[in-house]
Amino acid sequence: MHFATTNRSLYPVIVGVFVGLLLISNIGAVKLIAFGPIITDGGAFLFPLVYIVGDILSEVYGFRAARKAILTGFAMSVLAALTFWVVQISPVADGWENQEAFEAILGFVPRIVLASIAGYLVGQLLNAWVLVKIKERTREKALWLRLIGSTAVGELADTIVFCTVAFYGVITGTEFLIYVAFGYAYKTLLEVVLLPVTYPVIGWVKRREPTYELAA
Repeated sequence: MHFATTNRSLYPVIVGVFVGLLLISNIGAVKLIAFGPIITDGGAFLFPLVYIVGDILSEVYGFRAARKAILTGFAMSVLAALTFWVVQISPVADGWENQEAFEAILGFVPRIVLASIAGYLVGQLLNAWVLVKIKERTREKALWLRLIGSTAVGELADTIVFCTVAFYGVITGTEFLIYVAFGYAYKTLLEVVLLPVTYPVIGWVKRREPTYELAA
């Protein structure tokens, strides 16, 4: 089993996309959204793509390279949270009347920050590890199994950790169970729906990585 090297390759660009999607999703996740009886958060729009890009990193570059990207995303998430906190507590300029609005959207909420980075770190590391472990057995075959299997495990851990730490007690009873179940089902289902896109993207990246070698 072989993977592409990360020097002089598409790896930095893919990591940039990975981290960008993560940060945008984290900001979007502060808003709870209701579609009838279904409750989710704003991160649902882009966060599943973080797992898809994570799958690309693991499939093409291996667990060590994927872990480096995951830890980079973790560090940037912590930096973003600390930056928003410093801005939040800084003195307000005369005439600027949006402090409450800023705090409502970007304000440092320890519970949300902890939920986000904990869920992300656990879920993404599991996602990458499971994909590579399946690849050790399947080699270049059954890509669909690696993509779906790794996402099913990673998203389950991520969703449970994030929802429990961030909103348990805020959302209670049946609503909380619906929130967790819908979030997990939606993110996992999206991976399946986007397989026709993910497949050619992974193939395209592999073809453009001269150091990637197909397993014998």
